[in-house]
Amino acid sequence: MADLLTHVFVAFSVGTLLSWKYKWISSNYITIIMLGSVLPDLTRIGLILEPAFIEKVFNIPFSWSPLHTLGGVFIIILVLTLSVNKKYSKPIFLLLALGAFTHLFLDALLLSTTGYSYPMFFPITIYNPPTPGLYLSTDIWPSIVSGLAALLIWHIDRSSHIKEKLFK
Repeated sequence: MADLLTHVFVAFSVGTLLSWKYKWISSNYITIIMLGSVLPDLTRIGLILEPAFIEKVFNIPFSWSPLHTLGGVFIIILVLTLSVNKKYSKPIFLLLALGAFTHLFLDALLLSTTGYSYPMFFPITIYNPPTPGLYLSTDIWPSIVSGLAALLIWHIDRSSHIKEKLFK
């Protein structure tokens, strides 16, 4: 759970910081960035609907893992973008992609036993980039740090006098 919370905190922080520069990014759009940050974790559907069940029903090999890659996230974002009004499709596509990118970037920093990340750029390449191994997904400290940063950014965002001093 700490991992998912970290992704949402970081997406909120990035979205809020961008809203200071780009006035069209409203709080509704920041929520879209936060939604995008959890899209790669749709692979956890496998906890409820196991791949073995799908393989048995459809008699084809199946895995949820590609959803946690650049290609899988791109397809999810395309489907979501097609489900909204055309005049909102471009900003929603961009903001969902931004949120998903923050997720994939943070996951690229995870500690792994091999020293390499997963093939996150699939289907473009199956290359596993090296990872600096900064933390485990079960560590609580990334959630605490990103939560405190989000709280600080939220406070600055709500305090217009502080924001005015920062951007004079």
